[in-house]
Amino acid sequence: MAAAVTLLVGTTKGLFLLAEEAGGAGWSVSGPHCGGWAINHAIGNAERGAFWAAGGGEWSGAGVWRSADGGASWALAKLSNGKFDAFLEADPAFAASIGVQPDPPAPYSGTLDALWSLAVAGDTLYAGGKPATLFASRDSGASWERLPGLTDHPSAAGWQPGAAGLTLHSIVADAADPGRIWVAISAAGVFASEDGGASWDRRNRRANAAPAGDGGETGLCVHNLQRAAGPGERLWQQNHEGVFTSPDGGRSWQEVTAGLPSSFGFPIAVHPADPATAWVVPLNGDMGGRFPPGAAAAVWRTRDAGASWQGLRAGLPSPVPTEEDLAALSPDALAARGLGRLPATLDDALAALAADATLRSSLPEGAADIYIDHKRGELAHVAPMAAAERFAAYAAVY
Repeated sequence: MAAAVTLLVGTTKGLFLLAEEAGGAGWSVSGPHCGGWAINHAIGNAERGAFWAAGGGEWSGAGVWRSADGGASWALAKLSNGKFDAFLEADPAFAASIGVQPDPPAPYSGTLDALWSLAVAGDTLYAGGKPATLFASRDSGASWERLPGLTDHPSAAGWQPGAAGLTLHSIVADAADPGRIWVAISAAGVFASEDGGASWDRRNRRANAAPAGDGGETGLCVHNLQRAAGPGERLWQQNHEGVFTSPDGGRSWQEVTAGLPSSFGFPIAVHPADPATAWVVPLNGDMGGRFPPGAAAAVWRTRDAGASWQGLRAGLPSPVPTEEDLAALSPDALAARGLGRLPATLDDALAALAADATLRSSLPEGAADIYIDHKRGELAHVAPMAAAERFAAYAAVY
């Protein structure tokens, strides 16, 4: 029997599935899935038991993983190759020793670093990339095409990257009219298409009504975009510069940050039925550490389209500030608090890898042992060298 609720959790070590057990008795965890890839976004279709996970990076390349059986098995549609493929091509003996061959040339290699977002609109699956590019699949993610209308927009030459690069991180659609889609790019703003992505309108204008101001633009560094359910065209965004909502599909934006403890944050969520209800998680600012104000976790909710906000803290951690020097604690004392030190040396890191069954399981069988032996041999080789000689040896190889 399928789980009543399954959470799809993307991490830098793969996708994990958290399934609620019968009767709400607890949760089971499976993973890492998707070959241990970094997963930036995952979505699912409960009726079909289908999951999609998008991600990748410089090492793995970029692609979309898909499962048609609730996560029991996965297939990869690779859109770009990464450095691992080049490494395997350059060292066939090593590739053979770990039983892994480089993937065939992917269609967008050299132009796509990673995928950051997914959305379904009608019979089309969309994926957003870094640098900002929109792709579409008409066969549930088996094959992909680039939609040039967005990157051919007249403003494209002036798009600037955010801290994570020029990323297309949000895609939302009108369930009643799948041809109407919106995307958000950091840091180029919000764009809308009324024709399935063939052409695009840039929508970043502030509303004229007070207190939104002068009819100028919102900040272009959108952090997350959501479309409210139900009738109407209400959109919500958490921006680098505040929280905004639009009643007209992004043609005008009203700032609704007043009442929140800060203007900065990343996620925003909308109610599945009430377009006036949304939730945000304010953080203490771009340069302030990017954690909840006062280090006390809180979700803030509005039920009146941003006219007022309420902080929700029950059940969330609220640590007591301390000036204790954790570096002075022993490993056992740290472990008792659920903490641990990062490896201080490569030898320590290799020992940690050797002891970590979960991480080892994310690699092809035998690959961890081969890697550990290879790196330990490398350390033994360079150990007697003077620093300058060691640096030169690494420079020549890497």
